[in-house]
Amino acid sequence: MAESKYAPVPHDHAAFLKKASAKPGFKVAYDALALEYSVVDQLLKARTRAGLTQDAVAEKMGTTKSAVSRLESARRHAPSLSTLRRYAKAVGYDVQVKLVRSTSE
Repeated sequence: MAESKYAPVPHDHAAFLKKASAKPGFKVAYDALALEYSVVDQLLKARTRAGLTQDAVAEKMGTTKSAVSRLESARRHAPSLSTLRRYAKAVGYDVQVKLVRSTSE
């Protein structure tokens, strides 16, 4: 496998949220996807810490870059635990699932 130098694209999430929050309905929609955004954030941070590109992760998982890209986006696709385990292994992590008591009624 050829070595590649991973250089993450800078993203100011706070600035994005500030700008997007001005749009009607944004907060409700964003809050509804909080769990999905949290998972995506963890995936991206793990890959960044591992210094891997999407291509490299895809190769280690035995899949395509586009499949990895879909995993790293907070769209309607919910990955299986098996897929999350394969991704985690590819970037040198394990997956843990934790249920916590609901704070809603």
